[in-house]
Amino acid sequence: MPADTSEPDPERSGDARSQDGPSKGEQPATGGSPNSAELSAGERSELDELRHRLTALEASTPPPRARHHRLRTSGSVVLIVISSLLALLAVIAVWTNSIIGDTNRYVATVAPLASNPDVQAALTNRVTSEVLAQIDVKAVVDQLSQAAVEQGAPPELGKLIGGLSGPITSGLTQLVSTTVNKVVTSDQFATLWVDANRAVHSTLDKALTGKGGGAVSLENNQVAIDIGPFVAKVKDQLVNSGFGPAAKIPEVHTSFVVYQSNDIGKFKTYFRLLEIMGTWLPIIAVLIAAAGVFTAVNRRRGLIGAALGVAVAMLLLGVVLTVFRSFYLDHLPPGASQAAAGAIYDALIRFLRASIRAVGVTALVTAVGAFLIGPSRVAVAIRNACSSAIGALREVSTAHGMRLGPVGRFVHRYKRWIGAAILAVAAIVLATWSYPTAAVVVWIVVVVLVGFAIREFLETAPEDSPSRPSTPTVESAPPTGG
Repeated sequence: MPADTSEPDPERSGDARSQDGPSKGEQPATGGSPNSAELSAGERSELDELRHRLTALEASTPPPRARHHRLRTSGSVVLIVISSLLALLAVIAVWTNSIIGDTNRYVATVAPLASNPDVQAALTNRVTSEVLAQIDVKAVVDQLSQAAVEQGAPPELGKLIGGLSGPITSGLTQLVSTTVNKVVTSDQFATLWVDANRAVHSTLDKALTGKGGGAVSLENNQVAIDIGPFVAKVKDQLVNSGFGPAAKIPEVHTSFVVYQSNDIGKFKTYFRLLEIMGTWLPIIAVLIAAAGVFTAVNRRRGLIGAALGVAVAMLLLGVVLTVFRSFYLDHLPPGASQAAAGAIYDALIRFLRASIRAVGVTALVTAVGAFLIGPSRVAVAIRNACSSAIGALREVSTAHGMRLGPVGRFVHRYKRWIGAAILAVAAIVLATWSYPTAAVVVWIVVVVLVGFAIREFLETAPEDSPSRPSTPTVESAPPTGG
């Protein structure tokens, strides 16, 4: 049986203080009872056995907290990836919804096409071909020959005129082409283009589902614009110019093909689906991203990851739009103008690209802001540099008689709340802006930074306040040996 250990044993205490050996300046104990030395060896053996069992237990069973952290991290990553993909679809959905549901937005999208040289050239060629197809050149030549004979010209002259069908056709083509070009380059045409697109916008949603008529139609796997009204305008111009046979041109409805593909039915379905989801998809994406950040073990890093995920999604969408442009041009019908088709494509996605840039810049700004509030050396150095610069400006102002008084103490007391209010107002402005661009986002960021700088400038710590005596800072002296 071991001896009673209720009383302290100096020799055993010495062994406990120096299990790995005697400390410097001390000699190992040689005295002591044999029973005490035997007990110390038993305790050592028992301690070694306990350590061995603990090591085996730790190796076989991972810490529950570590497993819990891995689950949270995995769940956060999954939610952030899903939110990034939904953000990509949300931008497309909002753009589709704006094109379908906002007449002014649609008119602003297509209005510049009226003055685009490539579109004007393509329309000139298409309308010229349609007008010439409605004019019987042989009948015109016969009419000229008969008129010459009726006016007393020799029969040989009538035969000569009858043999000039080729030059007459060439001259007629030049006349029609010149007239059409004057029509499509006039200010009157630009007004007609805008008015026509505004009038038919109400049928655009039906067109994108393949139903209804209007100036835009989706038939025979084609996206086409009816240019019949422009042919009628050219007809009037030719008649007014003295070309009588143009009066016989009937009312026509011909198409200016914008896009053709065997998969147009799928595109119509996707467009309709995105139109319906345009309102709710952005909200869902934001909520899932917030859940991913909340689930993360380090929420600041989770916010950075979510923001960078959205930025990468916007970059990917921009690349897809560029690649799809080549795909779109390669699937035009034979004879279509690729330059005009490219101009139309660029016009239609102009606001989509603006939205991509706005969302991408917002995501990058969020990631940078989350990084700058972190504990890294770079972030701390930047914060200290800004704080020092603003502090120096405040000291100069104070030296020239400025007194912050209660304002400074109020700002110091509610500093975090003021910062949260600045960010909340900026978020509300950005969320309620109809169609924000990258420039709008940059200006909002500038205003936020100015707000934080003013907050830092107005802050006065209690110890610096003139109404309260400063408390001297006591520096701890280095420990001294004794």
